[in-house]
Parts: sequence; structure tokens; C-alpha cells
Amino acid sequence: MKDYNHLEIEKKWQAIWTKKKAYKTSNNSKKKKYYILDMIPYLSGAGLHVGHPKGYIGSDVLARMKLMQGFNVLHPMGYDAFGLPAEQYALEHNIHPRKAVEINGKTFEKQLSIIGFTYDWDRKISTDDPNFYRWTQWIFLKIYNSWYNKKTNKAEPITELIKKFEKSGSTGILAVTENNQSFTSSDWKSKTSKEKQDVLMKYRLAYEGFSEVNWCPQLGTVLANDEVIDSPKGPVSERGGFPVVKKNMRQWFMRITAYADRLLDGLEDLDWSSHIKEIQKNWIGKSEGLIFSAKVKGLNMVLETFTAHFEACYADTFYVIAPDHVLLPELLDGLPDRDLVLKKAKEMVDRRKGFAEGEYKEIDGVFTGRYVINPMGNEDLPVWVASFALANYGTGIVKCSAHDERDFSFAKKFNIPLKVTMLPTDKELARKVQNFEICFTDASTGILIEPHNFIGRNAADSRLDMVKHVTSKGFARIHTTYKMRDAIFARQRYWGEPIPLYHDKNGIIHEVSEKSLPLKLPDVKSYKPTGTGESPLAGVASWSKKGLETNTMPGWAGSSWYFLRYMDPQNKKGIADKKAIKYWKNVDMYVGGAEHATGHLLYSRFWHKFLKDYGIAITEEPFPALRNQGLIMGIDGRKMSKRWGNVVNPTDVVNSYGADTLRLYEMFMGPFEGSLPWSTDNIIGSRRFIERVWKLVERVSKKTKSDPKLEVILHKTIAKVTEDIQNFAFNTAVSAMMILSNEMDKKESLNQRDFELFLKILSPFSPHFTEEIWNKLGNKSLLVLEKWPKFDPKKMVDAEVKIAILINNKVRAEMLIPKDEKEAEIVRIAKEMPDVNKWLIGKEVKKVIYIPNRLVNFVV
Repeated sequence: MKDYNHLEIEKKWQAIWTKKKAYKTSNNSKKKKYYILDMIPYLSGAGLHVGHPKGYIGSDVLARMKLMQGFNVLHPMGYDAFGLPAEQYALEHNIHPRKAVEINGKTFEKQLSIIGFTYDWDRKISTDDPNFYRWTQWIFLKIYNSWYNKKTNKAEPITELIKKFEKSGSTGILAVTENNQSFTSSDWKSKTSKEKQDVLMKYRLAYEGFSEVNWCPQLGTVLANDEVIDSPKGPVSERGGFPVVKKNMRQWFMRITAYADRLLDGLEDLDWSSHIKEIQKNWIGKSEGLIFSAKVKGLNMVLETFTAHFEACYADTFYVIAPDHVLLPELLDGLPDRDLVLKKAKEMVDRRKGFAEGEYKEIDGVFTGRYVINPMGNEDLPVWVASFALANYGTGIVKCSAHDERDFSFAKKFNIPLKVTMLPTDKELARKVQNFEICFTDASTGILIEPHNFIGRNAADSRLDMVKHVTSKGFARIHTTYKMRDAIFARQRYWGEPIPLYHDKNGIIHEVSEKSLPLKLPDVKSYKPTGTGESPLAGVASWSKKGLETNTMPGWAGSSWYFLRYMDPQNKKGIADKKAIKYWKNVDMYVGGAEHATGHLLYSRFWHKFLKDYGIAITEEPFPALRNQGLIMGIDGRKMSKRWGNVVNPTDVVNSYGADTLRLYEMFMGPFEGSLPWSTDNIIGSRRFIERVWKLVERVSKKTKSDPKLEVILHKTIAKVTEDIQNFAFNTAVSAMMILSNEMDKKESLNQRDFELFLKILSPFSPHFTEEIWNKLGNKSLLVLEKWPKFDPKKMVDAEVKIAILINNKVRAEMLIPKDEKEAEIVRIAKEMPDVNKWLIGKEVKKVIYIPNRLVNFVV
């Protein structure tokens, strides 16, 4: 057999697979389906580096095994072409975003194709394709025209809500809404169109409003919380690392908070890493607690505070309000120092601007001059403005006590009286707590000393009774709050899906008709961000003349539902045919980076749940199983980047070593989820393994009988590789096959059937050269479509076993025996062994202990 020429072989088989449509996926198959998907990649760069294919190779190995196991495999690929990443690349290279994604898409596809993936390219999608984003706009309109009914725990058409308003007003309606004003049916009917719109906007799942947002001047757009990261210099954009500040702006929002409980509950049954699930749980931040109400002395105003740590609620001695709280000006009305307090409050807000939410540590405050009447005793409580209070967290007002570190420090700084109602069991510590020398916060061990009927009880154990106590007296009501906020759904950029709405002269918002979709992105003279808070679309006369919405959708819009489109990508009548959705259901295995935990993975779950409510999706979750790949770092141990000059181009690796070597090496580097540096020396080792297998072909013969010992190793390897691929333990699967090849290398001749079984399990990792060998052995079928081998448990049992020989419980020798050999024969042979016999000379053997297939112990 001639020398191994990877370029010739790989090019040959890629052409044959394409010609024979080996990876063509049918929606009309009677086979059991398996949908495996990689997270849709951004078209944000000039090409891939060797770190990018790692996840794709892992999913491809599994897809190939599933294909050989008889599944109808859907393993598609497409591009996330809209959004900041693609537009920033275009700006940096001074080309139009549409041209940039077209060029980059061709580069990506070329690089991916030479690695040998099982993609059905006929199903390729791109989120910037009008035939795709037509349905992104359609979904938006469905979300816009829906409200969340708490009674049915699902989204329902806004038309049904309007009918309820017309029949009985807001009475009896349980909705996720900002509306806190009740009205009758006659009140509703008497409202103007604009007033009705304003009410409905407080119910819609996609709504317009004003809010303090993350504004990035250099990117010229608003960013979602998950697109902002902390840095030593304050909050910066994830994309580009530009400074981010807070700014009040008109925005479109998605009411993701309506689905908070379903998003949280759904995590329980997902086959995801505990790390990712924990990140989402913390992001949603469900907190069950109490809302306490108290009247402001001298004003017709009630302040409400939320707390999840109410065990020591009788210790509260003061209130704090956020410096930017909407009620602060009203709270200060009529007070002589009103302007001074508002000035100091604004200074606090300004000083916080350079910090991420909750990261500002300086303790600052000013007394408002107001008190609340405390229904629980402790006299009237002073109300302070505090720098640490956040207007958008809880109620923006906090009841403070000696049992919170932050409250304690604030009170100490401003000489606010404190009170202790919970003590540690240690007497010396208790003395220090009572003297306000230290702050004690541990409710799990703390003992209550107030109120009277709770004296001596453990604080944590008393939570339920405390709830009953304070609610029965009318001091508080049970309440659940969430850290997660509604998602901002507007970008002041050009390159994104147009929002299919328009405003008339009276300020009434209308939908673009479904027949007119897609509402296409117009050509503009300049797509650069204006920096004023307006989108470049505002400068398009034909656009603004019609009153069309000038903000575009965020980058995550298309990626929140794209996995459904792969099921039926050419459908012109809907997202996908109902039969296709019923067959494919959802993604069986999803593969991608852990960095998308609070962005894409959360938003796509939200949209999928909505689409289930709407009757499109048939499952509650889009991705029941998820695996995260680790990074491949540069040779220097840093993240691969042009900035560091440590990028390794996969095309160069394929040209030098072959796609099969690249695939094998990346799976062999270490655990799939681990991050490791690239090593040219180590990839040579993977290449040598392939060459060794290539040379083994010369020893293969149909006439050679199976070697019993080799058969045991072969079937053990089949079992291990099958299990390891399913569990994404690719490195140990490769290791097992290397051990098998070493054993084969010791044989002068190899049985062809056994060798072909080896080729089959190696094929998912290195499909090209195994296909070539399969063909050279006289097979007419395609190896990639062959049946996956089943291991024979009977052949996994070793014919021989090694047992220990002990003298008085000390190991003196070992011997290889036929499995299940008779005890008498083992004892006879053992006694004759020189290393055993020398310990038995002149000794009396009082007892022989034999444990089958493990040991024989001579007691002398």
C-alpha cells in the first residue's frame, strides 16, 4: 500500500460524500431521530482559528456514531450574521456589513468543509437572510400581541385581554403587568386610543417604555446586562471593552420576567452542567420573602420594603431609600432641606456611574428629615438616602438593622441607633454583639431575644412562624421577587432585524401587516452609529416618513429560535411544517460555549416557551441536553487572538497534517470541557498514530483467524469508545483505540473482520483515511454509513487472569492462569514456582486459602 497522502485522500472522499449525499437529512424518515446542533457561530471575523472547530468536531463525532447506529441525524450549520459582532467587524474594515458577512461566510464554509463535517448544507441558514428574518419579525409580532395570564400560566392573545376589559374591566384579571390601577368596563370604553394603548403596553410581552439602560457611547447603542462585563475601570462592553454608562432612553423590552418561574423550574430536568444551571438560577435570582408597609409621618405616603431575611425584623431601626428612587422628590416635599438632599442624592448617583450594579462600595448617605411610623414598635424610624440602595432592586427602599453588615456599617458611620434581637450561642460573642462591637448575621445559629413569644428560639427554625406572626398582625405580606429584569429588545444600530411596527401622527403604534413581511432593512448612506441615541435608520427619509420604528432588534433575536428553522428551512408558509416540528421536536444534544449561559441560552428558552404557548413548539425546553467545550489556548497559554499573535489557522494544520489528524488531536488533547494550550509537538503524535494504523493494512487478511486475546481487547474497546462518545469523553476513547492499535501492531497478521470493526469505531474521529482503508479492503459501501459495531459481552472476558501467590498473607509471586482453573492445579503449579518454593522448603503448609481468579495464600 502506498504512502499515506492526506491531501489526496481527504479531497477524494469529501467529493464522494458530497456526490452521494451521504449526509442528506430527510424529514420523511421512519428512523428514530437524533438532532445534534452546535451553537450558531457569529460571522464576526475573517476566519476560524483551531480553537473554533473543537466543539464542532465533538458534535460531529457523536453525529457520525448516531448515523452509524441507525438514527436519522439532523446536524446542520448556519450563521448568526446580524448584530454587533458582524457590524463591528464591518466598521473596522470599512466595508458594508452585508458584504462583510457574505465574505466571512464563504471563508467559514470553506474552512469547515475541509475538516470533513457531516453537515447537510442544503439546510444552511443565515439570520440576515430576509427569508429567515421574516419569521423573526413574525415571532416578534406574536410576542407583542400577547400577555401573560397567571391563571393559566401561559401567554395568551392580547385580543382576549381586550375582550375581558370590555366585559368587566380589570376585575379578576391575574396578569404579569406593571398596571396597578383598576378600572371598570365603562372606564375602558371611555378611554381614547392612546390611553388604551398605554394600558395595554403594561401587559404586552413586548412593550415600549423609558428606562435607565446601559449606554455605550463608542458602540453607539444600548447593551443588555449580559453584554456588559466588569473591569478595573468600571463596566465595559463585552464586545470591544468600551466604557458603559447609565442613561434614560426610550426602549423596547421583552417581558422575560413573566416566564421567570418556568425558566427556573425547567432547569431541574435539564441534562446541563450544574455550573451553567447555577448561573441561570442566580441570574433569575428568585427570592421569597416579605413586603413590609409603613406610613410616612406627616405625609399621605406608604413606604414598602422587601426582605428575604426577616428573622430579626424586630431589630430594624432605620430605613434607606435609593438616591435615584422615583418617590424621593415626593418624600422630600415641604422640607426645608429638600434641594440640598436632592443635590447630595444626585452626587451619589453620579459617583456610582463608573461602577457595575452593586459594585459601588463607598458608604455615603444623607438624612431626609422624614420618619416612618413603625407598627412593630421601636418608635418612629428615620429615613435616609443611602448610596448602596438600588432603585431597581426590590422596592428600592430597605429596612435596616444591626444584623446586616452593610446596615451596621452605615449606622455606625452616621450614629444611627441600633438594636439587637438575635444573639450567638457563644457568651463572649453575644456580649460583643449586645455592645455593638461586632455585627452578627448568622440566622442559622442565632437565638432570638425578641419578640416575646420567640425568645430563646433558633432564628432560622422560626421563619415560618415569623411569617405567620407578622402577616397575621398586618405588618407584612408574602411576596416573591426576582433579580432578573425584562430584556432590552432594541439597538440603536443599523445591522439588525427591523422591528415591524410604525407610529402614526397621533403616537399610536401599529403593526406592519404579516403580508408585508419581511420588512427589509433599507440601504443607507452611512450605517455608522450616530452616537446620539438614534439609529441610522432615523436618517432614512422613506423610513421615517412612514413612521417606522428606527431601532433594530438585538443580536440575540434570530438565535432565539433558529434551531426550529433547521427542521424545515425552505418553508415559505411558516417557521416550519407542523409535521417536521412534531418529528424533530427539539435539539437532543446542544454543544457550545459556557459564556452564553445568561444570554443566548436564557433568551432561547424564553422564546421557545412562548412558542409552545402559541402552539408552534411542542416541547417546553429547546435543549434538553447541553455540553460545553473548553478553549484551545495559544502555544503561549493565552487565549488565541490576533492581538497576541498566537493564532493557529486550521487550514494550515489541515494542509500540513491532515483534517483527520486535526480532528483526532483536538479530541485527544484532554477533557472536552477543559481548556488546554495548542501543541505542534503533540499533534505530530496524532499523525503518527494515523500512519501506524495505515501501515497495519498490509497485515490484514481474511484468512487470518481471530486472535482470542486481541478479540477481548477489541470488544472492550468497542464498548468503551461507544460509551465515551456518548459521554463526550473523547480523549479516553482515543486513548483506548491507541492501546488497541499497539496490540494489533504486535501481531504479524490480523483478521480482516476484526480490523474492520476497529476502523468503524475510529471513523467518527478520522473519517477520511478510515474510509480509504475500508475501500482498499474491497468494501463497496461507504464506511460512514455502515452499522456501528456492537460489542459481544462474552468476548470481553479475559481468557487468562493474573493471580497473586501469598505466603502468610505476603505477596511472593504472581502467575498467569486460565480463567476459572481448578484449585488443585493452581496449588500444584504454584508450589513448583521457584519464588514460592523457596518459602515452603522445610515448612508445613497448615492451610491453603484460594479466592478464585484472584489469589492463593499458603499459611505455613
